[in-house]
Amino acid sequence: MFGFILLLHLLGATVWTGGHLILATVILPRAIRNRDVEGIRNFENAYEKIGIPALIAQIASGLWLAHRMLPDVSLWFQWHNPIARLVMFKLSLLGVTALFAVDARLRVIPRLTPHNLESLAWHIIPVTVTSVLFVVVGVSFRTGWFMQ
Repeated sequence: MFGFILLLHLLGATVWTGGHLILATVILPRAIRNRDVEGIRNFENAYEKIGIPALIAQIASGLWLAHRMLPDVSLWFQWHNPIARLVMFKLSLLGVTALFAVDARLRVIPRLTPHNLESLAWHIIPVTVTSVLFVVVGVSFRTGWFMQ
């Protein structure tokens, strides 16, 4: 069971992080250069069909994996525990992602025009960096990078 859940988590991370890297490094610069709101919307509409399920799979599998390592949820928030620190980092990154997503969905995207594409960039870039940090922290469970 562990292997399947970990695989699901990694596939979700691949889709989520890879999609955001493509969005931030290929789609967004082209859209800003050409003032192409439709290019962003087309990518978002297509990507959401796989990106949102990938994020949901990551959240569900991540919570399962965290619970497997620290079965008592109260242990997740004890800074002196190296595993708990990583869980807290992951949960913090999830919170940042959620805040940017809600703001983009409710405020930025409905008002998106060719003249304010940069406001969307101020959401896409931090979410992309956050998604990469998700991967870095996830790798740290195995490498111990942030466990000292």
